[in-house]
Amino acid sequence: MSNPAYTITNEIWTWTSENRRGNYHFLSVPDDVGEEIQAHATVARLELGLPTKRGWGAVKVEAKIGKTVWQTSIFPGIDENAYVLPIKASVRKTEGIVVGDKVTCKLELL
Repeated sequence: MSNPAYTITNEIWTWTSENRRGNYHFLSVPDDVGEEIQAHATVARLELGLPTKRGWGAVKVEAKIGKTVWQTSIFPGIDENAYVLPIKASVRKTEGIVVGDKVTCKLELL
């Protein structure tokens, strides 16, 4: 059985830490997709006899933007079903992504 996969398109945005030591770049996962991801992740963890959530509610994924593929985790956002995908600098550089760009990303749950 293959892992669930989702394709999302959204704008890249930044969050600046309180100490202003860094800007972090994210892609928001739409709420409807986040709801499905949360349900799949919970069931998968229950089937393995694990707690229903990992630390901070993170879900392991394989992400693909353009030709760049990497493994990371998505994290809960402010809303109940919202998740955010951190976009690391090497991905942004390779794919020529800047804040405000609308990008398409494939997410596969791990």
